[in-house]
Amino acid sequence: MTLENEDDLAGMQAIGRICANVLQHMATSVRPGMTTAELDLIGRRMLDAAGARSAPESCYAFPGATCISINEEVAHGIPGERVIGEGDLINIDVSAERDGYFADTGASFAVGRVAPAVERLCRDGKRALWAGLKEVKAGKPLSDIGTAIGAFARKNRYTLIANLASHGVGRSLHEEPTEIATWPDPRETRRMTEGLVFTVEPFLSLGADWAEGGDKDEWTLYSEPRAPTVQFEHTVVATRDGPLVLTLPG
Repeated sequence: MTLENEDDLAGMQAIGRICANVLQHMATSVRPGMTTAELDLIGRRMLDAAGARSAPESCYAFPGATCISINEEVAHGIPGERVIGEGDLINIDVSAERDGYFADTGASFAVGRVAPAVERLCRDGKRALWAGLKEVKAGKPLSDIGTAIGAFARKNRYTLIANLASHGVGRSLHEEPTEIATWPDPRETRRMTEGLVFTVEPFLSLGADWAEGGDKDEWTLYSEPRAPTVQFEHTVVATRDGPLVLTLPG
């Protein structure tokens, strides 16, 4: 989507805040012993109260209001009877629609005590996201985002999942520009235009470089090779002055 007027901006800011607030509340609600279905219900109720609809559910018939992935699950985990335990690495991805506008955000965090390397991974996942966001500006190459994230990952001895990309968003959950690499991609020649709305969502890992489906269901993706992996995501607008991040709580 490209913002065309103030109404578009206001609509995107509204749904961006809703998604951010839901994610924040779900993250602070996590307790060892609760199921992912119970956590998802917290998000669903908040979306309903805000007049928003779950995007994966409404667009793709995903079996949950949010995606909740734990440990070996790298993305698109289905909420269910899985019990969240002390020391788990959990990712929550919230995307929703209201008044015809869509936004998408996500974050990973540890439940209780984890190994120092995993704690550092969570911290650096946020830093990788912001390394990419700082490259967002109208007129610049889209490839600058993945180049910056890749430089951060190499410097800090991480790998990046290279088949889960960022994407355009706004009037639908996934739209042009599609497949925006959050890793160095010399084939990327597109440029960011004024008002372009898209996500930045690197998957930073302690060794994995691919995501693959399993035999449990048609949705859940797993890191390959299996390794702790985090994802942090914002919906952003490219402006002449830099990035306008829409998915901040408030």
